[in-house]
Amino acid sequence: MTVAVLTGIAFVVVLGVMVGAARPRRSSGLADFHVAAREVPPWWNGAAISSEVTSAAACLGTAGLIATHGGPMLWYPVGAAAGFVVILALVVAPLRRSGTYTLPDFAGWRLRSARLRPFTTCFLLVIGLAFMVAQLHAAGIVVRLLTGLPPWLGWAAVGAATLGVAVAGGLGSVTSLQASQFWLKLVVFLGVGVICWWMSGARPITLFEGSYRAGVAGLAGAGDPSLPGVLAVLLACALGTMGLPHVIVRVYTNRDARAARRSIVAAQVMLAVFGVVPPLYGALGHRHARDAAADEIVLLLPARMLPGAAGEVLTGVLAAGAFAALLATMVGVLVAVGGAVSSCVPPAGARSFRAAVTAVLLAALALTAASTPRESVALVVVGFTLSAATFCPMLVLGIWWRRLTDAGVAAGFALGGGVTAALVLSEQAGVRVGEPASYPALVAVPVAFAAMVMMSLVTPGRVPSGVGWMMARMHVPEPGAGPPTAAHRSPVTARRISTLRMAMTTDRSTSCP
Repeated sequence: MTVAVLTGIAFVVVLGVMVGAARPRRSSGLADFHVAAREVPPWWNGAAISSEVTSAAACLGTAGLIATHGGPMLWYPVGAAAGFVVILALVVAPLRRSGTYTLPDFAGWRLRSARLRPFTTCFLLVIGLAFMVAQLHAAGIVVRLLTGLPPWLGWAAVGAATLGVAVAGGLGSVTSLQASQFWLKLVVFLGVGVICWWMSGARPITLFEGSYRAGVAGLAGAGDPSLPGVLAVLLACALGTMGLPHVIVRVYTNRDARAARRSIVAAQVMLAVFGVVPPLYGALGHRHARDAAADEIVLLLPARMLPGAAGEVLTGVLAAGAFAALLATMVGVLVAVGGAVSSCVPPAGARSFRAAVTAVLLAALALTAASTPRESVALVVVGFTLSAATFCPMLVLGIWWRRLTDAGVAAGFALGGGVTAALVLSEQAGVRVGEPASYPALVAVPVAFAAMVMMSLVTPGRVPSGVGWMMARMHVPEPGAGPPTAAHRSPVTARRISTLRMAMTTDRSTSCP
């Protein structure tokens, strides 16, 4: 089995580096490294988004939770899908029209605050590190479980491949890697899952028992089969997706807002197809490997269902798929976070981008070595929760409410992030605070929204000048963005768009640099 697993891992790592290191046509300017020169086609961008979302948590952790905890865990993939619906409805087009590169850039542009950019970058860094540590620990689990080698070899393989792809050509190289590996993951996990199901007798997969019940929650409520626990994870995923650095950066890589919307729609279609994977492996794991740890169930299935050479080969194929999932998410997070960090450290450019990427990777490896392996889903849910309690209210209010101020955003970040951190740390220390405080998303998200609104209302003098122009820039469709709809042909709507465009042409003093 060791030979098959190492062969599969080596194949994915070498293929990923070869695909990602093929430098795009343009890869020297700031826009080339941060947003792939804004020239990514919607369907290719959709595949890259889907590849980032189908991480180790989706491919290994969620299926393991379904196998061990039953029906309530089937809602976890729904939460991620709902997040893209929220992005499509509220965020994607206005954010793309803003013309910024990263979420800290958007905060600085929309609130006209230089101090807010490094403040938001710190939160983006924490969220990114949570995702990266989860992927690195998952890589260590794959290597240790299937080969018996020390986990740090898995960390080193993923880290070296990720760094090579990231510094080769920025987000352009990352897009090529992620889009190609999504199809690899889809074929691997669906193919092996169907083979295992067929060899088990091809019986209809029925919904096994598993109603909502009290349970021991993991970090931020992950793995808790109770109704409040499931609702907390759903809320975190639905509202936190828009603030994930590796997901939201994809909004900026399209040519215009219309193409960005098409990318999100394409990602939703692809994720719907991939959504078969967690329930399929969860049902098979519930029957054949329920006694294993959640992150190990998927990897152990082929050997338990098909002893012998066939099981070893399928295990090697699954190991390749798992490393494809790890590498795609890891490199996406690394480039997004590195781009945000480098934009805060002058001079901005390819050299500072590469230095920031290297520093972020070293920090992730250090945190991985200093921490104990946890279920990948738990760390990912922490990232989703922190994003929902910080970047979600900033984006929603910043796009749709003109009275938002920098003081309001700072208060919301401090309270939302502080409440999340306090509840997670108290849970790790064994301090039980009771419901609903045991589930950070149920408390931190409304607190963050309320703090931003209330502080903005009491600091009206800090509303940035030129906010009317900024709102017009985000909400007025680009010229030539497509045929007019019935709403656009309405005289009232036409007059409103004409007025907004006039505001954009008359108020240029506060334009985005």
